[in-house]
Amino acid sequence: MRIGVGTNQSARGQAATIDELIEQVEHHARHRFDKVVFAQLSGIDALTVIALAGRVVPDIELETAVVPIYPRHPVALAQQALTTQAAIGGRLTLGIGLSHRPVVENLWGLSFERPLEYMQEYLAILQPLLHGQSVSYSGRRFRSQAQLAMPETSPPSVVLAALGERMLRLAGEQTDGTVTWMVGPKTLAAHVTPIITEAARNAGRPAPRIIVGLPICITNDAEAARARAARAFERYGQLPSYKAMLDREGAESPADVAVVGSESDVERQLVEIERAGGTELNASVFGSAEDQQRTFAFLQTQVAHVRSTPV
Repeated sequence: MRIGVGTNQSARGQAATIDELIEQVEHHARHRFDKVVFAQLSGIDALTVIALAGRVVPDIELETAVVPIYPRHPVALAQQALTTQAAIGGRLTLGIGLSHRPVVENLWGLSFERPLEYMQEYLAILQPLLHGQSVSYSGRRFRSQAQLAMPETSPPSVVLAALGERMLRLAGEQTDGTVTWMVGPKTLAAHVTPIITEAARNAGRPAPRIIVGLPICITNDAEAARARAARAFERYGQLPSYKAMLDREGAESPADVAVVGSESDVERQLVEIERAGGTELNASVFGSAEDQQRTFAFLQTQVAHVRSTPV
């Protein structure tokens, strides 16, 4: 299982600077992580920082997990993604998602009506443009006549934040896979993996990437770490899409799916995630400064082990 780590977009209690974020990418690249992951939250624009960091730091994949699509027309996102892909030499994974009704309606003042249809139409424009094709599309939500004149570059890998059955099928049929958040191994094995794998196979596509995003903490005090996770990630348990996945898992809160414990405990949990179908881990490292340092050291050993294991 490939291992990526999330950037920390806050430092010293305030928003991290561009230079600090690039330093994080340099640090993770030196320790040979497979990729660095940028969330698109309320701060920096992830693709812009990826373009800057990728010009400085070679040889590491850079991923958005995820860019919400509602504020960005698919033609505009295709332009930005292809520009970023060209800038960093073809190392971009473009993770996209719907976000959530409260964000779409309250922050952006847009309608969240029929989100699956919205994503279907969005991909009908985005994907051809990313592959250098022209688009002539007229749907209920979008109309577009477009062709981009971009520097020659390979299309980025596109993965879709998908949790429900219909969105997972769409991801399998039309993208390279899915990126999840707050989904435990039972739900991966019984729900995510079989649905998206079947959809990709039926569409004649390769086996999908199943990227599993979870909080992770190596610690001697698992109870305290889970209490910390309960506070830090509480809001995710209040959003319907994540709550549905937690209910499937039999988890009361996001703290119950966090990967927590000693090195041996966490290693067992990662094996369980991989056996459930996870092809990649997006590690969101949390905890005390000491616990975070210990967690990164553990993850580095996992990366080194995978790289040294014969295929």
